[in-house]
Amino acid sequence: MKKIIIAIVAIVFVITFYACYYDKKDVLYPTNTSTGAVCDTSGTVSYSQKVVPILQQACYGCHSVNSPSGNIAMSTYATDKVIAQNGKLYGSIAYLSGFSAMPKGGNKLTDCQIATIKKWIDAGMPNN
Repeated sequence: MKKIIIAIVAIVFVITFYACYYDKKDVLYPTNTSTGAVCDTSGTVSYSQKVVPILQQACYGCHSVNSPSGNIAMSTYATDKVIAQNGKLYGSIAYLSGFSAMPKGGNKLTDCQIATIKKWIDAGMPNN
């Protein structure tokens, strides 16, 4: 009887030990789950090839020049640069305090998308 109790306690301990561990999102999910691609922000981030597709997907639908939601017009390099320079673009997509979280009513951008835009901003917002 004592051996059965010890065996049961050991099994419960092992199950609990393996079930309770700390997951690190970056380690477990190193890829951009929407495309399956590894997030690569090394080197220069191209405005036309990397930033615009993110903005088209998440921003331009509501912030077009023709109907700028919240009086924020985007969709050209000049308008995107203004929003980036004044801090509203990064503050909004990163959900920073004091900024309206964007995209409104949509899912937060992925960490990779936010990092890509941040790298472009940090590089001086080149039109490349």
